[in-house]
Parts: sequence; structure tokens; C-alpha cells
Amino acid sequence: MKNKIAEPVGVSSWLVVEARERPLIVSMPHTGTYLPPEVAAAVISVELARKDTDWHLQHLYGFVGDLGATVIRTNVSRTVIDVNRDPAGHSLYPGRPTTELCPTTTFDGEPLYKEKSAPTTREIATRRVSYFDPYHAALTSEIARLRAQYDQVLIYDCHSIRSVIPRLFDGVLPILNIGTNSGKSCSPSITSDVEMICKRSSFNFIVDGRFKGGWITRHYGQPDHGVHAVQIEIALRGYMDEGNRSEFNPEKAKTMQDFLSIVISSLLDRMRFPITK
Repeated sequence: MKNKIAEPVGVSSWLVVEARERPLIVSMPHTGTYLPPEVAAAVISVELARKDTDWHLQHLYGFVGDLGATVIRTNVSRTVIDVNRDPAGHSLYPGRPTTELCPTTTFDGEPLYKEKSAPTTREIATRRVSYFDPYHAALTSEIARLRAQYDQVLIYDCHSIRSVIPRLFDGVLPILNIGTNSGKSCSPSITSDVEMICKRSSFNFIVDGRFKGGWITRHYGQPDHGVHAVQIEIALRGYMDEGNRSEFNPEKAKTMQDFLSIVISSLLDRMRFPITK
């Protein structure tokens, strides 16, 4: 059975928080496809506005609830606001192309908005209060809740991306791209665990390559304070047909899901024991 894009009924359904009891938070900041009416009217096309969605990760990671992991995700498109960008507007990759807190172009550099319709400074501030702040309030609250029960908590930040985007990187992206902010956002033992599992898989991978982790990984990953964070960016071809992004095919995704299940289970096991530098 294939799952098609589902539209939220309204803005009230935009934020999903599924709180569970094990010390791992699965964050999905870019799964959303919903565009409020005023944004849908301002963009050149709804299809273009959804081009850089992290497609169907809520289905790909649908098993994590059974493992006891908390899930936080948004149904609002990253075109509205990117909750994985520095709210102060600082670039995550200085000197390299990237998109803003409220993107005005796609990853390919295509304009998203009709002439004179890009969000103003006031509109960006409104979107931040409406969407960015609540997402991070939820994330902060869940970290605090779990830290009250455990010495250490792990944030697993989920992403996916098209395999070829010449403006952002050369050639074809590895299927698995692990980001740890160059080793600063989590214990080396966590990185080693993920690397070991990757080496045993059929997927090519890189650690802290083109993608080192976004604002969530960099901001919350504070191993010295008991909060570890790791980002895994998956090239879309690793679990779906890139030419048909509107549908999720569980059969095509099974190999990746089996791999990710091993990763998540291993990380949960790791969090049972004291982590030292």
C-alpha cells in the first residue's frame, strides 16, 4: 500500500508531539507540506514550494514509536519557515549557498515567491512566533522531561534530500550523511556506533561531509550537559523513487527501514549506559 501526501485540516494540526518514555527524541523539522492560504497565494507554485520537502520521513520512521522514542515533527512546509535554521539569520555554512529562515529560493536557486510577494521582516517575525518558537518550545520541554529521568538524552534529527543538487554539492550525494557538528554535538562513542552500523550496510555514507548538522544539532547538542545530538540526512534514492515524490512505497523503503531500526535500537541501547568522552 502506498501513502499519498495528506494535508492537515488547518494550522492547529501543524505541530505533532508524541511523548514517550525512552531517552531519545526523533525530530522531523522538514516533513511538512502544508502552506497557509496567504503563503500559497504568494508563492509561484505550490509544487515548487514543496520541492525541498524531506519527503515521507514520518512513514519511513514510523517504527520509532514502538521502540519508545519521542517524536516531534511539523506539518508546515519549510517554505513557510525553516525550524532548522539559526533564528538570528546566521549561515550554517558561511561562504556556501544555503536557504534562509524563511526561504525565498529553492535549493536550486529558483525564486519561490511572485514579484514583490516575498515575506517582509514583519512577516518573518510573525512566522517565527507562530511556528519556529512553538517547535523549539516543544523540543526544549521534551528534553527537560527526559533529562529529569535520565542522565543523558539523544536528539536524532531526521532529514532527506535530493541526490543531485549542483548548487549545494558536487556530483551525487552519498545515501547516508551523518552530521555531528564536526564531533561537537555528541559523544564520539555515538558516532562510532552509527559508523559501525553504516559500514555493515549496503549504503555508502560519510560523516560530517557536506552536511554537518543544522541548527537543531548544533544548538541542542551539548554532550557535557547530557544532551547529545546527531543528524542523519538520507538521499531520497535510498528509500523512494525520486521521480515520484508524492508517494511513499513501503516495499521500496523496507531495506532502509530495517537499517534505521538497527541504528535507533543501537542508540537506545547506548543511552542506557554512562557515556564518557
